[in-house]
Amino acid sequence: MPRDNIVRFLNPWKFRRELEQQRLVELRRRDGDECRRCRRPLRFDLTQGHDSGPKVEQILPTPEGEEVTLDNLVLCHRRCTAEAADNTREVTERVRRKNEAELFANSRRRKRA
Repeated sequence: MPRDNIVRFLNPWKFRRELEQQRLVELRRRDGDECRRCRRPLRFDLTQGHDSGPKVEQILPTPEGEEVTLDNLVLCHRRCTAEAADNTREVTERVRRKNEAELFANSRRRKRA
């Protein structure tokens, strides 16, 4: 039995971390050191979970039961991924209305002055 299979069953967390690290190295080799969303450089020396650190993100959701391929993955900042999570239709509409109200208020102030 190969060593990888034994590690997979005896210490699944270590196996998952090693698999994630291999995936990160392959994506870094393919895409470079820039965020796919904002095109700013990623910092690989930061601790896990830092906002400027890299996060592996899926481009398209995969059906359940299928394995995720490297073609469907990209590297992004954690903060860029969090921003994308708030882009629902309701939030986008609320932001648009707020911006319009600010523009309208600014134009009224200019007319009075």
